[in-house]
Parts: sequence; structure tokens; C-alpha cells
Amino acid sequence: MAYIPNYEEALEILRKYNKESFHILHGQIVGGVMKYFAQKHDPEKVEFWEVVGLLHDLDFGLYPEEHCVKQVHMMKELGIDESVIRSTVSHGYGITKTDVKPEHMMEKILFAVDELTGIIGAAALMRPSKSVSDMEVKSVKKKFKDKSFAAGCSRDVIKEGAKNLGWEMNYLMEETLLAMKALSKQLNI
Repeated sequence: MAYIPNYEEALEILRKYNKESFHILHGQIVGGVMKYFAQKHDPEKVEFWEVVGLLHDLDFGLYPEEHCVKQVHMMKELGIDESVIRSTVSHGYGITKTDVKPEHMMEKILFAVDELTGIIGAAALMRPSKSVSDMEVKSVKKKFKDKSFAAGCSRDVIKEGAKNLGWEMNYLMEETLLAMKALSKQLNI
């Protein structure tokens, strides 16, 4: 019978398939950002959003070339509910080999913030404080415009994500930065 893991179970699953601390931290950051957005947009499903964010890159550490494809099989083997599987793989639409389009608000937010958290995190590492806690949106915008900075983070995906949500880029950046600031002490970012 399929189940939806709680946060602790999801973190254990993430650690089972991802040994690099960077991948685990990225999952925790995206999970925390998704929790932040869920509290505003879907307060009945906060843990679900957080678990989806935590597990969104489950297969990346082992199968980067088959990202969002292998995790379908991995999650099915673990008995994870289809709603989690669908939501996690939707963030790879148009970038990986998945054809699962982000349709629900939660999926659209995941699609938009995944890459953006990468840019914000990389920008934080460049700061004297090495933290997002003292970062301002103007710093994020500056790094976003510099295509050579955190070049692996797709600006087009972030822009498309904001458009799909009907949000201005400024709003998406502000809210994602606020979410990461809320996590800064807990995750040391």
C-alpha cells in the first residue's frame, strides 16, 4: 500500500540515496522553502509540500543523466504514494526526460524555486558572512543577471516558473529569499 512519508522518513530516504552533503542540504533547503510557501498557500498540506521539496532530487546523486526518471521507479519500490512521485518529478519538466508538467500550485512553486535556491545559495557563499541572513533582494537580482554566476542554475526555468505562477520575478525572489532566511540558522546557510 502506498504511503506519504513524514519529514523524518523522507530525510532518511534522501540520505539513503544521496551521500554528498551538498545534495542533502539542497533537499533540506528546497523542502524548507516549500514549507514556507505551503504555510501561505496550502496550510492544510505543509508537511506534504516540505516532503516533496526534500525528495525532489532523490535520484540525482546516483543517476544524474536519468534525473526525474529513475526516481519514479525508486519511489514506487519504496511504496511512496503517486502524489509525491508526480509532484517531485514535475520540477524537471522541459529540462529532464520527464513529461510530467507542473500543474498544481505546489508543483509550479517547486519548479520555480528549485533553481532559484541554487543562485541564492551560491550568492550567499560569496558574501563575507557566508549566509543568506544579511542578504538583500538587490544582491539576488545582480547575481541573477550575471549569467556566468552559478551558470548551472537556469534563469529561463526560473522565469518560466514565475510566469506559470503569474508572479513577478521580484516577488518570487523576495519570498524565496525570506524562506531561506527563515532556514538560515537551522541549516547554517
